[in-house]
Amino acid sequence: MAIRLVVGLGNPGKEFERTRHNAGFWLVERFAQANHVALRKDAKFQALVGRIDAAGAWLLLPQSFMNRSGSAVQMLAGFFKIKPEEILVVHDELDFQPGVARLKLGGGIAGHNGLRDISQRIGSHEYWRLRLGVGRPQPGREGADYVLEKPPAEEKAAIDAAIDKSLELLPQMLAGDMQSAMNKLHTEEKPPAKKEPEKKDPPVKEPPKPVPEKKAEAAKKGLLGGLFGKK
Repeated sequence: MAIRLVVGLGNPGKEFERTRHNAGFWLVERFAQANHVALRKDAKFQALVGRIDAAGAWLLLPQSFMNRSGSAVQMLAGFFKIKPEEILVVHDELDFQPGVARLKLGGGIAGHNGLRDISQRIGSHEYWRLRLGVGRPQPGREGADYVLEKPPAEEKAAIDAAIDKSLELLPQMLAGDMQSAMNKLHTEEKPPAKKEPEKKDPPVKEPPKPVPEKKAEAAKKGLLGGLFGKK
């Protein structure tokens, strides 16, 4: 079944735009930009909305805060009669390290306030999720504070790499080819094996050539003569 609605989760406002919790916004914004689609504020849906005409899919960035994301999803999905299984929600995921992206249908919400509100509003958990790993905070720190911080440069680069890979496969997801997209997305790319330098055999030393008897005798006489002199 094709995807008709792609939802990016995040918080509106300049102070949040570079925080981990906005990873879903990052992906959808980049997808819209790559497809020359303008995301415009729609007061009716309380969201930024765009449409990929070629795929027949809507793009949605709720402009209420994360814990009220479901309102915009409910209104747009209800207006266009979009089923839960035709919805793809892109969000940050604490259970995966930066650089990891995973796709699944349904399941729990793992304490994610955006997912909780969407599930409650549309009355179903059975929508697709594209989960972008942002890693877990150090023990003793609250996840809610952690996701509202900007990731350091190395982590941001890893998240961007996962977004790049996801964007390559997003057309397959929109077409409903989820199994193929999952197979490619979930396959870890192994770095090319390093070539070990070729081991060269040590050079073989030729045994010394035997000295002919006459030459050996002459050398012996010469040596003795040098030692004792002529009498």
